[in-house]
Order: sequence, then structure tokens, then C-alpha cells
Amino acid sequence: MTCPHLEYRDGDHADTERAYCTVVDAFVEPMRADICNDRFDLSHGAHCEFYREAEGLDGEGDGS
Repeated sequence: MTCPHLEYRDGDHADTERAYCTVVDAFVEPMRADICNDRFDLSHGAHCEFYREAEGLDGEGDGS
């Protein structure tokens, strides 16, 4: 599952689209995008403080 707050947009100096977080209103680093896309056993619900804050979730991970 992909974070609902993740978009891919044209970057300022990039030929390809970059990961953009609508919560922080900024482009994010590739590692952050890995969390947003739930890659490598990471989960945006459990590992992203921006998502958790935006969704009003407590400090506990959701395990997904």
C-alpha cells in the first residue's frame, strides 16, 4: 500500500518525477519515499511521523 499523502511531481532540476509529501508540502528523499511506498519491510503507518501526525495516530505502530 502506498501512503495517500505521497505524490510524484516534476522536480525543479530532474528529468524524472520525484516523491512529494503533501503533509510537509515538500519533495522527500528516496529513503522517505521507500517508507511511503512500504518497501523493505517499512510501513508509512508505523514508520513515518508525518503520516501519523496527519492522520492523528498515537505513537504506536500499526504493524502494517
